[in-house]
Amino acid sequence: MFRRSIYKTPAQLRAMVEPGLITAAALDAVRPLVRAGVTTAELDAAAETTILARGAESNFQLVRGYRHTTCISVNEQVVHGIPGERVLEPGDIVSVDCGAQYQGWNGDSAVTFVVPDDARPDLVARREELSRVTEGSLWAGVAAMASATHIGQIGGAIQDYIEAQGLSEVSGQTYGILREYVGHGIGRKMHESPSVFNYRTPDAGAEVRPGLVLAIEPMVTAGTETTFVEDDDWTVSTIDGSDGAHWEHSVARHEGGIWVLTAPDGGADGLAPFGVTPVPIP
Repeated sequence: MFRRSIYKTPAQLRAMVEPGLITAAALDAVRPLVRAGVTTAELDAAAETTILARGAESNFQLVRGYRHTTCISVNEQVVHGIPGERVLEPGDIVSVDCGAQYQGWNGDSAVTFVVPDDARPDLVARREELSRVTEGSLWAGVAAMASATHIGQIGGAIQDYIEAQGLSEVSGQTYGILREYVGHGIGRKMHESPSVFNYRTPDAGAEVRPGLVLAIEPMVTAGTETTFVEDDDWTVSTIDGSDGAHWEHSVARHEGGIWVLTAPDGGADGLAPFGVTPVPIP
């Protein structure tokens, strides 16, 4: 049986730049709409309009049985929430996951937002901290990809970052890292080998070398890491009702370094605290 290599050629890496930028643009279109009174279906429509306007298609809609452009997860929902008539409320923590396919190549990215709530600043602070820790762990994993020899080092870096936060000073809770849902390779398909665990494992994993493209996506909770799938057969929620956050970027390793395909600046801002400078794909 023919097995496609997990490593891309330089030309294939260049072909992945545009779908990454389209994915980033779709999430940018959602960003100003995340406020109380807006439905998750409206956020989904904004992402779809942007993707179609750029001549691409939603790769989420290519998944069997799924007809939306995004997954939108609110509060105790961590991932795979289905957009619909749910109205966002003040203080909600909202994760938006999105992807675009352009000329046969894919991008995948996720961002978490917190809806402003002047009446409950403690709630907002607690949820913003969860989002900050999750985003920080994403960038720790991306930074590790720049020098890692094997994929397992990326998961180790993510776990180390989260554990270094210790006990949350705001919420008084430790953080949980989802175990059953992980990152993945990306290229001709949105989900490809290899898996990218968000925690340390005994297996070193595949070799990290030029041509590797990964969707790194830590999913973190403010309580248990145990989840269940809701009756819609998609939405993944925490068993204890604790909040979840999800951040993701598609990242390429090439001969000159790494480049975050789903960040317009290649990841410069996010990587700066880790002393890593992204290098454009030649």
